[in-house]
Amino acid sequence: MENKQILVTRSSMPNYEEYCREIKDIWDSHWLTNMGIKHKTLEKELKEYLKVSEIKLFTNGHLALECILKAMKLQGEVITTPFTFASTTHAIARCGLTPVFCDINKDDYTMDASKIENLITDKTCAIVPVHVYGNVCNVYEIEKIAKKHNLKVIYDAAHTFGEEINGVGIGDFGDASMFSFHATKVFNTIEGGAVTYKDEKLNKILNDIKNFGITGPETVEYIGGNAKMNEFQAAMGICNLRHVDDEILRRKKVVEKYRERLGSRKGIKLSPIQDGVKSNYAYFPVVFDGYKYNRDEMFQLLQEKNIIPRKYFYPLINDFKCYQDKYSSNDTPVAKHISERVLTLPLYADLDLETVDKICDIILK
Repeated sequence: MENKQILVTRSSMPNYEEYCREIKDIWDSHWLTNMGIKHKTLEKELKEYLKVSEIKLFTNGHLALECILKAMKLQGEVITTPFTFASTTHAIARCGLTPVFCDINKDDYTMDASKIENLITDKTCAIVPVHVYGNVCNVYEIEKIAKKHNLKVIYDAAHTFGEEINGVGIGDFGDASMFSFHATKVFNTIEGGAVTYKDEKLNKILNDIKNFGITGPETVEYIGGNAKMNEFQAAMGICNLRHVDDEILRRKKVVEKYRERLGSRKGIKLSPIQDGVKSNYAYFPVVFDGYKYNRDEMFQLLQEKNIIPRKYFYPLINDFKCYQDKYSSNDTPVAKHISERVLTLPLYADLDLETVDKICDIILK
């Protein structure tokens, strides 16, 4: 371990020969993109696996989120969280909408539902909560608030592929959910993403928007873009989907070892296991709060041993240079507190438990 870097994540890939078999018929058809057979096959299989009403695939999760925001024709303010990856807020802003940041709760780091209503104004059109690290939002409370104020709810579900709440697919909550299939995620299509939703009327407009707004051979009705998943991405997804349950089981063993070693140490805070949630064990966040080393010292100690954790998420989005003239992290104190103390430790299916023990030894000793 001293000579080899242990990264925070490692992409899951199918057997080389399996992927070659899957892409072989692409050479026969010469159909490389524009929603071909592989694309249609993966879309159908994911709809069943994720237990969702409707699904559309995209070239990445960011454009998937932009497209659903555009398809819903939203205008005004969108309540979201600063404790997320840059993409979430960027998608909102790039669609001409105004982000309004809600603080998070101190246990699972998702949007604090009790603070949403105080942020609602006559300009509010939607809520974009984020499921974080595999921890799911308080979907029932958010739904109640959204119905009361007639707001759309679009979840950033990038971290929660395959998860369920009391048997319901995570992508079937709210009006829509965005999934990321980036190489670092539990399930990947190299790059890629999807939107899941319930309203069948969104089927056509999402297809049109991701294909330049083209609605027919000689008609362009929307200002669209190019967000189509290609056939090689889809083929990778088809292969990875065959093995994703096994990948998740292997991730679970890594998480259980971390919890066994770190769960009872004072000053080290782990996320609680959520009732009724079928987890995908996407990330393992550790908050160093009152421990003998602070987060930055621990980050340095691990790096010296070639272990590369991640300060995820730091800095907060409301401290980004491109937003700091309008926002301040002081307005979301819980998110600020967690962002300054959290590390995500290495976690992937191929991570052996002996290495997990060594990582824990460094943290504890």
